[in-house]
Amino acid sequence: MASYDELGEVYEWLISDAKLGPVEFAASFDDVLGLLASDAHVLDCSCGTGQLAVGLAGRGLEVVATDASEVMVRRTRELAQEFGAPVRTLRAEWEELPDYFDDGTFDVVFCVGNSLHHAEGAGGRRAALESMARLLRRGGRLVLTSRTWELVRARGSRLDIADRLVRRNGRDAIMIYRWEIAPRWEDEHHIEIAIAQLGGGGSVIVRSELLSCWPYRYDELEAELRRVGLRTEVSTFNPEAENYTVVASTG
Repeated sequence: MASYDELGEVYEWLISDAKLGPVEFAASFDDVLGLLASDAHVLDCSCGTGQLAVGLAGRGLEVVATDASEVMVRRTRELAQEFGAPVRTLRAEWEELPDYFDDGTFDVVFCVGNSLHHAEGAGGRRAALESMARLLRRGGRLVLTSRTWELVRARGSRLDIADRLVRRNGRDAIMIYRWEIAPRWEDEHHIEIAIAQLGGGGSVIVRSELLSCWPYRYDELEAELRRVGLRTEVSTFNPEAENYTVVASTG
């Protein structure tokens, strides 16, 4: 799993303006949340800096937030404290989740923020999906977001430099992505993400991290969801769009 230890400290620069606030982030999943009981149990198993988990707790849901990065878990805990949100936090990788929770514990499991590609290869991805599926109650749902890797690979290795500054906490920064696209789908790929913050007197402070990832085709993801007992209810997949959302249920 990727660590995000460096990027975790400045991750807010990577979150879109529309989802920066917990209320707004949770509202982006209103269609799914409208199906839940007011006291539903929810797991955010790629919680990042906690915007979604805190937003869900603010609606009265019982929320657990986990992440493979200790920095992300700490930042989620801090955000929950700031908003007075009762979020339980835990550092855990996907495969470890059944060690902490009984099967059928949650009504919804969120795996969002383009995180699944950090699972190591097809085997790691299946293990992650199996862990998430085990934790769902009958009729429960997995909500997953993903990059459209068909597009990413078609563009090849490259350097993407954002064409505008992003302001957070009174400071401006620019985002840089360096993509290393391997020859074959099943090979390890790399993304280096750099956040260059503009300081006083023309100074620039850079935080960067080289992350491993294993991309997958949409049809592979669909097959893997079926293999772990999940049925796709909603999919926004469009081969020409940058990202998509899948909602899959246990029955």
